Amino acid sequence: MEDSSASAPLWVGRFEQPMDAAAWALNASLDVDRRLALEDVRVNQAWAEALHEAGVLSAAERDAIVAGLGTIAHEFQTGTFVFRASDEDIHTAVERRLRELVGPLGGKIATGRSRNDLVATDFRLWLLGQLPHLEENLIQVQMALLTQAEASGDIYLPGYTHLQRAQPVLLAHWWLSFFWMLERDRQRLGDLYPRVAVMPMGAGALAGAGFPIDREKLAQRLGFLAVSQNSLDAVADRDFAAEFLFVAAMLGVHLSQLAEMVVLFSSQEFAFLELPDRFATGSSLMPQKKNPDLFELTRAKAGILLGHLTALMTVLKGLPLAYNKDLQEDKGQVFAAMDTLLAVLPVLAAALRAINVNAEHMQAAVTDELMATDLADYLVKQGLPFREAHAVVGRVVREALALGRPITDLSEQALQAIHPLLTRSALAILDPVQSLARRNLSGGSGPQAVEAQLQAARVVLNQRRVPILRENVRSIRTSETSIGL
Repeated sequence: MEDSSASAPLWVGRFEQPMDAAAWALNASLDVDRRLALEDVRVNQAWAEALHEAGVLSAAERDAIVAGLGTIAHEFQTGTFVFRASDEDIHTAVERRLRELVGPLGGKIATGRSRNDLVATDFRLWLLGQLPHLEENLIQVQMALLTQAEASGDIYLPGYTHLQRAQPVLLAHWWLSFFWMLERDRQRLGDLYPRVAVMPMGAGALAGAGFPIDREKLAQRLGFLAVSQNSLDAVADRDFAAEFLFVAAMLGVHLSQLAEMVVLFSSQEFAFLELPDRFATGSSLMPQKKNPDLFELTRAKAGILLGHLTALMTVLKGLPLAYNKDLQEDKGQVFAAMDTLLAVLPVLAAALRAINVNAEHMQAAVTDELMATDLADYLVKQGLPFREAHAVVGRVVREALALGRPITDLSEQALQAIHPLLTRSALAILDPVQSLARRNLSGGSGPQAVEAQLQAARVVLNQRRVPILRENVRSIRTSETSIGL
């Protein structure tokens, strides 16, 4: 809802003329930062308590302000809050409405604080509340990958380097390779949390509040882990936003790599995977088509996420201390990145669970030349230096290619002509099951190593990387759709 009636901006006293309408539209940020509505209410409530403890507000004044802010929170939650054309941002809107509810007393809430420290605090509090949701959705994708790995049994397929067939690997090992990429992303979310959970409130505009605010107590009340150590840095710091955008971009890159492999392996040229109809699309022209659009879109989102990171880093580059209006451009990038991930991850998790595996096609693609390294290792055990063994087996492969036949079809005579240690019996080593069985070292692609890896994956899924924000801070949060977002 929006009301056309106007009230004066918070900074109007210095100015004789109203701001140009187009300039006002450019300057205002309400369309973006209204998502911080409930965080702004919560921080203002905690600030009123801090002002009371500092002797600025009486108990009655504190209670009236906190109650007024509670009414505002209810209005946001029920969608009945009326924004005005004069609301420059969410902070202006909340303070303006508070003064409407409690009269001039509402103006006392601004004592000792600035929008500079308020917006930074709101923003951090919002991100702290969102990180657990992001982790929960990321875990669902990891669970889908683990489910596929557990169902893969002893199925094997070619592993690739340079997109050329390389060596056989278990399908479970292949699925788990993406699991561990995402686990590193989840660890980065956990590592990020304590750097987000540093409270700027009390830094004022840049020099610190002029009243004896107990910042440590205020931080504890809001659920922060620490207070900022330098007021200049506190209002200018957007490292946490840039770091989140890096984590989001890195996650996007990993999801893109996974999506690319699904697109590739579900093509008719590979036919290793098949997408269920409910996670595929068709062609408006060609009736036979079944397209992996959802995975292609996942792949594309990596570029969008990288763009958000690049945009914010470019904004931050070269800014003078302390606060600058440039920093208004921070929230849109973070909000958009979070929205993108929270839209992609649930769909990707469900689609991965539903993918069908064509084991016959996968295993048929493991031809005997993929065990060439095993044959070289055999020659090493017979006493040849590896580089010599590598060259000998290279000649074996070349001979088979020239004849257009598998290596296992080469005659004893042909093998002996290449090297006296080569015999027909030696070619028995060119077996994918045996090849895998020889790779049971920790982290390897052998059956025992993969079983240990599955166990390790189950363990890490039970570990929460991102703390859940204290319940008293989350208590007033509700669906953002009810705020008209």
